[in-house]
Amino acid sequence: MGFPSELRDAWVSKSRGFLIASPEEDQKKLRMAACTQEGVRAGAKAAAIACVASAVPTLVAVRVVPWAKANLNYTAQALIVSAASIAAYFITADKTILECARRNAVYDKTA
Repeated sequence: MGFPSELRDAWVSKSRGFLIASPEEDQKKLRMAACTQEGVRAGAKAAAIACVASAVPTLVAVRVVPWAKANLNYTAQALIVSAASIAAYFITADKTILECARRNAVYDKTA
């Protein structure tokens, strides 16, 4: 069962097409990958900071505030901390990637 290797190789070579990418397109792909990597790094840093910034008051409140002690179980505490971390990650990564894309954009200044 399956495709013979000759047929598979012929199919794969056809899917790439007959066009050759220009050096500018290669540079564009490299810049895009760098922007994505920069966004991931910035998002991870923001998520780590948000995790600590939300975990400390949440854990203190659960031990000190009577309402929080009665109503916030372990799942609620985890949801509070993870929601803050996830939001910080995606917001920061998105802003960083868009800022990097604007910085790398090439505009036609004659138009």
